[in-house]
Amino acid sequence: MTSNRAVDIVVSLALLALAALLGFDNWRTGISWDATGPQPGYFPFYLALILAGACLYGLVKETSARKEPSETFVTREQFTRVLQVFVPTLAFCLLTQWLGLYVASFLLIAGFMAWVGRIAWWKSLVTGLVFAILMFVTFEIAFDVIMPKGPVEALFGH
Repeated sequence: MTSNRAVDIVVSLALLALAALLGFDNWRTGISWDATGPQPGYFPFYLALILAGACLYGLVKETSARKEPSETFVTREQFTRVLQVFVPTLAFCLLTQWLGLYVASFLLIAGFMAWVGRIAWWKSLVTGLVFAILMFVTFEIAFDVIMPKGPVEALFGH
């Protein structure tokens, strides 16, 4: 897929851009001392400088002439496994907005168990349902915490 060197360079550049953004924003809010002590951006600004320095060090290290080949960062099989977790988790985050936390959690747990774990569908559905019910009882009844709800909870008056 891609080499460790390429990933190191891309991550260093992305973190360097973040450090620049943080440094600018904290410079804007004040990076010096006043009569009461450090201004709000003082410590974060210098942390951004340290981050930028570390990124520059990584870029110099990775772009310097090296003769040995760089290892592969991730194989196609490893990347597939990461996507098997990332895609359902992203879908969970999106579905929570429309279906509520409990229905989205049910779908996530049941889907993971059946798809990734290759567990029987009936076991996956029962486990997902029990998990969602336990979450509902814990958050809504025991702790009285307001969680995102969807149309199913509205059918039951919540």
